[in-house]
Amino acid sequence: MKQEKNKRKLMIWLLLVVAVLLIAMFGDVLAGHDPYKTVLSDALISPCREYPCGTDNLGRCVLCRILAGAKTSIFSALAVVAIVFLVGGSIGVLAGFLGGILDTVLMKITVIFQAFPSFILAICVAAVLGTGLKNGILSLALVYWTTYARLGRSLVLSMKDETYIKAAKMCGASKGAIMLRYVVPNVIAPVIVTAALDVGNVILSMAGLSFLGLGAARPTAEWGAMMSEARNFLQTGPWGIVCPGIVLFIVVFLFNRLGDVISDMISDGREE
Repeated sequence: MKQEKNKRKLMIWLLLVVAVLLIAMFGDVLAGHDPYKTVLSDALISPCREYPCGTDNLGRCVLCRILAGAKTSIFSALAVVAIVFLVGGSIGVLAGFLGGILDTVLMKITVIFQAFPSFILAICVAAVLGTGLKNGILSLALVYWTTYARLGRSLVLSMKDETYIKAAKMCGASKGAIMLRYVVPNVIAPVIVTAALDVGNVILSMAGLSFLGLGAARPTAEWGAMMSEARNFLQTGPWGIVCPGIVLFIVVFLFNRLGDVISDMISDGREE
């Protein structure tokens, strides 16, 4: 009964997240105005029928820029999560399964990266690499991979002494075959949960970098960059910050809830 309830919750939140992804993918088509066209005569128009979220200081439609920026903000975060999922997870599995000097070296490197506050380290890396969306993605990937490496390693260490692993070794299976057939499938599910929970955090981190001028370069439509541009006009055009901020909150909330539901389903499945 509880499993069925979790499945219904998963479908609801998954559909909402898919809807957000579709809006992000086709945001340029949905936009009624050119999100990059400046019309100074329409600067700082308050929300109205033609501009539901008003315009910014350059006369650009805020709603259209939010829709266009959804692709940049969301898919750049998904790219970061995909990179750290593959790289960090692979490092953790290799370190845990092979052990020895490789394990020691990789874990020492992981500890060094984790010694710094994550967002501060991302800011430093982005400042060194320079402004740009690709550099922002790379800087966040260098910060987030450590979580997946440590998680993957701990999961592998917990299953190395399992009977089925010993049986596979006794039957003459190679280390590569054991990793691909037995280890990786058992590691993927918990790592996926971590990835689902991290998407919202990465979206916020990417917006933070862009807000500081270290992420997407202007005039690229990105939620953090939009809020950064609008902060100088907070009194005359607060909608420039409020509207992207509300959308950012909603999207992060949806991804976090999806991650929570996936986590609950996996934990309940293990209990049963």
